[in-house]
Amino acid sequence: MRLHEMFVRSAKKHAKKLAVADRATGQRVTYKDVLLRALILAAKLDGREAGGFVGVMVPTSAGCMYATLAVLLSGRTPVMINYSTGAADNCRDAQRRLAFSTILTSKALLARINCPLIDGMVCLEDLAAGVSLLDKLKGAARAARSADRIIRKIPKGDAEDYAVVLFTSGSEREPKAVPLMHANIAANLEGVAQVVDFSAEDVMMANLPFFHVFGLTVNMWLPLWQGMTIVTYPNPLDFRSVCQAVRDEKATVMVGTPAFLNGYLQKSEPGDFATIRLLITGADKCTEALRRGWWEKHRIILLEGYGTTETSPVISVNTPQHNRPGSVGRPLPNVEVRLEHYETGEECAVNQIGKVLVKGPSVMNGYFDDFEATSLHLRHGWYDTGDMGYMDDDRYLWHVGRLRRFLKVGGEMVSLVRVEDVLDRLLPDDCQCCVVEVPDAARGARIVAAVTASVDEKEILAQMAESLPRIALPKQFVVLPELPKMSSGKLDFRTITEMVRDAVQKRPPVGPASVPAE
Repeated sequence: MRLHEMFVRSAKKHAKKLAVADRATGQRVTYKDVLLRALILAAKLDGREAGGFVGVMVPTSAGCMYATLAVLLSGRTPVMINYSTGAADNCRDAQRRLAFSTILTSKALLARINCPLIDGMVCLEDLAAGVSLLDKLKGAARAARSADRIIRKIPKGDAEDYAVVLFTSGSEREPKAVPLMHANIAANLEGVAQVVDFSAEDVMMANLPFFHVFGLTVNMWLPLWQGMTIVTYPNPLDFRSVCQAVRDEKATVMVGTPAFLNGYLQKSEPGDFATIRLLITGADKCTEALRRGWWEKHRIILLEGYGTTETSPVISVNTPQHNRPGSVGRPLPNVEVRLEHYETGEECAVNQIGKVLVKGPSVMNGYFDDFEATSLHLRHGWYDTGDMGYMDDDRYLWHVGRLRRFLKVGGEMVSLVRVEDVLDRLLPDDCQCCVVEVPDAARGARIVAAVTASVDEKEILAQMAESLPRIALPKQFVVLPELPKMSSGKLDFRTITEMVRDAVQKRPPVGPASVPAE
């Protein structure tokens, strides 16, 4: 079954139930209303794009859901466009790479991000203003039909059709276009539902952008499939307002990146999260301090999961019944994970670090129009995540960082993430860190730590030496006012690395006497 067909059946089943509480616009719409508005908008799209793809650049809201559903109901595929940085360039790039013109957006968003109206853009406000009484009557008549009759009138297709095109975050390299099939996302929803207990009684706090797979699958498709109420808020960085939305709407489920959840933790008041029964984090490493903070302040156990855009996204997740803090949980029942030695290609033994490979129905078929990237990442049905990790005796997966975030020093592989973990435990709670590799003419490369506050470097290094070998110790510390992040909340490693490299040129590295001997 295709996702929009699943939505039609869910909307008919839960017709009178509140589907979306849009905190930005004040809209409170039932499942019946969402179906009606999506069908009306789908009809308005006729003739605007010959077929294929339609861009969607709308913040997390009821409007974004209408637009995404309408594109699918009209027989086209939504291309979700990142508006957080370089929106106009991202639009033109998507139009060029996927050969389409129409982009659904909103005037309010364009004004807020100071983005010009470019060729092909259609604002939802204008489409809404153009809806006539006849359009409403036709839409109402169509929405009143049975689910089977509505689905029969939808353009034909199957589960192998594209459900969406997303772009990777680009935190390390240029974003790649990832087409996901209906079957991919549906398999991921089914896999998650087998290990995490969701129901139509849940209220999902949707605070993540739908142009990222984490937000699209978990904040939109999962609750629509289950018949939940979805509370939308367009800006995940408006920490206090998100906390207030959780409190007011009595949300029971919330997901987020560690950066966002740290912001909510700091800005929340006692009782804000009293109704939350499931809090799950992913997309970046979760620190022990963050887990401890949520427990101490709100008595909530923060569960960590792991996924990628290419896997729709969930690969593994901790659950209330099976939780091993520090790990990213057990793989979903319909996902296979293989740990492969980075040099020999042999399968790793238990507790042996290797490359994380994934196979299953939620894995994409390949990148859009990029044979080279596809051949590098997909081999014999296995997707190479580019991450490193290990599986323990109880099949919990432990993520230890990107392969690119390993540095070979003196013949040994040094995990920059491991260095960060040790450093993070020694820093004050309000100080963040990121460890990067900087080219060194004499040594080939050296490890540099970026921190957001001045520290006693000699003392920190002495303490780090108790847990790390000498070759893994940072040779220099650079203080940055803040660590740049992507719109998803993940650290922007490319920008951080550039800033650090610029800074080290202005300051000599730590002298040999400052680095503790082995």
